[in-house]
Amino acid sequence: MKKKILDDKQIRALENADHSDPFSVLGPHLVKKEKKKGIVVRTIQPNAEVVKIWYEDGASNAEMEKIGSGGVFEVFLEGLTEIPAYHFEVTPYEGDAYTIIDPYAFGPTLNDFDLQLWGEGNHRRVYEWMGSHTMTIGEVSGTRFVVAAPNARRVSVVGSFNDWDGRRHPMRKYHEQGIWEIFIPGISEGDTYKYEIAVKGNDVPMLKADPYAFYSEVRPRNASIVKNIDQYEWQDSEWMSGRTKGFDTPMSIYEVHLGSWKKNKMAPNGFLTYRELADDLVPYVSGLGFTHIELLPIAEHPYDPSWGYQITGYFAPTSRFGSPEDFMYFIDACHQAGIGVIIDWVPAHFTKDDHGLRMFDGTSLYEHADPRQGEHRDWGTLIFNYGRTEVINFLISNAVYWCDKYHIDGLRVDAVASMLYLDYSREDGEWLPNQYGGRENVEAIDFIKRFNIVLNEEFEGVITMAEESTSWPMVSRPTFTGGLGFDYKWNMGWMNDTLKYMAIDPIFRKYHHNQLTFSMIYAFTENFLLPLSHDEVVHMKRSLISKMPGDDWQKFANLRLLYTYMFAHPGKKLLFMGAEIAQWTEWNSEQSIDWGLTKYERHNGIQALIKDLNSVYTEQKALHQVDFDWSGFQWIDFSDADSGILAFMRRGKSEYDTLVCIFNFTPQVHYEYRIGVPREGTYRTIFNSDSEYYGGSNFGNDKMVAIKGDWHDQPASIKVNIPPLAGIIVKSTQ
Repeated sequence: MKKKILDDKQIRALENADHSDPFSVLGPHLVKKEKKKGIVVRTIQPNAEVVKIWYEDGASNAEMEKIGSGGVFEVFLEGLTEIPAYHFEVTPYEGDAYTIIDPYAFGPTLNDFDLQLWGEGNHRRVYEWMGSHTMTIGEVSGTRFVVAAPNARRVSVVGSFNDWDGRRHPMRKYHEQGIWEIFIPGISEGDTYKYEIAVKGNDVPMLKADPYAFYSEVRPRNASIVKNIDQYEWQDSEWMSGRTKGFDTPMSIYEVHLGSWKKNKMAPNGFLTYRELADDLVPYVSGLGFTHIELLPIAEHPYDPSWGYQITGYFAPTSRFGSPEDFMYFIDACHQAGIGVIIDWVPAHFTKDDHGLRMFDGTSLYEHADPRQGEHRDWGTLIFNYGRTEVINFLISNAVYWCDKYHIDGLRVDAVASMLYLDYSREDGEWLPNQYGGRENVEAIDFIKRFNIVLNEEFEGVITMAEESTSWPMVSRPTFTGGLGFDYKWNMGWMNDTLKYMAIDPIFRKYHHNQLTFSMIYAFTENFLLPLSHDEVVHMKRSLISKMPGDDWQKFANLRLLYTYMFAHPGKKLLFMGAEIAQWTEWNSEQSIDWGLTKYERHNGIQALIKDLNSVYTEQKALHQVDFDWSGFQWIDFSDADSGILAFMRRGKSEYDTLVCIFNFTPQVHYEYRIGVPREGTYRTIFNSDSEYYGGSNFGNDKMVAIKGDWHDQPASIKVNIPPLAGIIVKSTQ
């Protein structure tokens, strides 16, 4: 046996996948052996019987010597002073021989600028080099893998291409940044992989999906998939160039859970694909007049009943409905139909699944180590540690990624309140105060501001909105004025008060009139969006139509009244799927919307009402042009609680756009009810929720003539026939 160059300790380390620096021994190295210069090449092929090296353009070969018992092979090429291109011919104990190019023949591929930005926590597009990326180095095609695991003892790429054997492809570590990297020739799109991570104090390595993977296997499998996502040819340039934040434009959002909007009984998993949804959902939403679709979390998640809120693959659109290109096709179709796309984004917490981010490198890399800071017990999830550069780079670049690669128009940030408060849903002793002794999560606040600043700087017209359920000030105010920087805030107060009021029997509503008027006390403190979302129709809360009191006629009338009130009230609008057809049952993510209801006139009437409300909302500037300032709203009458009447004006930028909105929250008909109006002349009804077209009694007014004389602090007044449990909108014809 020839004298081997590598010592036994290092051989055993390679065989046990425990070498701290595999690139220092594997691959080609200039050496001296017995005073002779040459090149030593080493590889580890655990299942090989024979390994030959072919070099000098395939003209020469040599059989490599097996050193040790675990598959380490070595050859000394005497006299060579430059490292030639070479490949291995591997003959396994069983099966046919095959050839491979040595990944350890390639040097580092990361540049200093990216590494510096990473170390600073300032890299906005980490996804361009972290994760797996197909590339060609010289004339060799393959895939580069990069992952952050600063506290790991060893990280290897494993997959079907190496029999999931962590000895075969241990990675190079950049010690200052805690990053591991390797380029593996021959790995291409479609190959599945994970990272095998050996950690201190644990004899069994962990298998982790790639946090930056662009594509994942369909659950319950959870390996990452190599994917090039830069090949789709977008057709939405007109939309993208004209996109604005829309503060003075209509924004009516249809909230959708793609897995249960409609089922495909012929598909193995029951889901429509992204492309089928593009062909079915997009024209449906467009036909109803909505301006945007909001998707419940679309990132990869292992558990269907989590609705996507417990994520493992932040950079991978879920494979349940197809490939990344299929999702791009869906968004493209939305844009070509004039519909914006908002996604639910979840930076507040992540799932505990073993293949995900939890204890990623054997330590709390992404989460807080102390459960008083790092665990949401209510949800069974973990909380990001916003003080770590790995987390900042990960989340900020993830937000940028969806807008960059998928042309997403907005991010609705979930559970913002849980990020802002250290004592969120915790009892005394279950949380730790900040460095100032307070309950505010200072690091999370800084992260939120930074997230909003970055998106504003990077993308024209992309919006952000916060689901924030407390009275935290200035959520939708610029960061330079001390705000959090969101464009919009969900108005949870309006939603709660209004739904509680609408559930009350009309006989008793006069005692709760303030629940309707209270929202106007704070309506312009934020840029509000009015949500009737999925959260209001699950967990025994009942569907919207089921919340309404009275017999069936009154339930439908109340629902029509609720929707009319929402569209007239200042603020952008959001309605969850199924509400537009008055679905009786709660939302069930395992079942389709009850589309069979549309064969009934009353349910069709609600659908027609939503379509017409969207039309009026879009056409009438007063309903959307001045949403966030008192100049766009004026009370007419908020004091007639006994009659259940509420009346106000909505104003646009022109006085001629003014609308008078009148609501009757009782089943009592009011004849010639006198309402103050801003000018004399003729008024006409432009919308009546009691129209027979929507299933109402068709009571109302054609034309009304305003007469001079102060009424409700207005210079003129009209007499209006107000239908029961209805809202009407009237406008001057002058």
